[in-house]
Amino acid sequence: MGKLLNIVTPLHKRTERNFIERMCNEKVHCMEVAKRYDADYWDGDRKYGYGGYKYDGRWSVVAKALIETYNLKDDARILDVGCGKAFLLYELQKLLPEASVAGFDISAHGINDARPEIRGNLFIHKAQEPYPFSDNEFDLVISLTTLHNLKLFDLKTALSEIERVGKSSKYIVVESYRNEQELFNLQCWALTCESFFEASEWIWLFNEFGYSGDYEFIYF
Repeated sequence: MGKLLNIVTPLHKRTERNFIERMCNEKVHCMEVAKRYDADYWDGDRKYGYGGYKYDGRWSVVAKALIETYNLKDDARILDVGCGKAFLLYELQKLLPEASVAGFDISAHGINDARPEIRGNLFIHKAQEPYPFSDNEFDLVISLTTLHNLKLFDLKTALSEIERVGKSSKYIVVESYRNEQELFNLQCWALTCESFFEASEWIWLFNEFGYSGDYEFIYF
């Protein structure tokens, strides 16, 4: 089992959230819309998701931290599972121009709205379906805030595939909670989450499903 990291949390904490407002604002309808992962989810009203997910450079600090943490070389091979608009891959490619980066996401809108410099490295695919890559193909496999959107039986496949295609380094970030207040906030805020697990439950699942990489939890 890998290490608990603190790479995405500082970025996550920069955003202020009104949990009660979201819970009371047609929450069920908004969940149904968000789970289509189309334009409404990414760039529509905030009640449906991101509320306009445009490139602003915020992922550069995460890219630098990943390169330092995993000692990535210029020729590194990197995969992002659930890459969204692939802003993180874009930053990694800028810092490591000779690296081979790839990413996939369930959202056609997300892929199509990625930066043109990186779009050709992306494709539409589900995280819970077998990945079209060889064993140990990537030096680093990452998945940020994606896996909690899967049902429990799909998590097993996704974690197994991340483990299979990653040569040595893997890093995933999922939503979680440590107390009743954080669980309440998460339930208010989450639109697409299917797996609501406390941190110790996630760690148990990682071990149960054979995931050996690093991990991080974001709390609300």
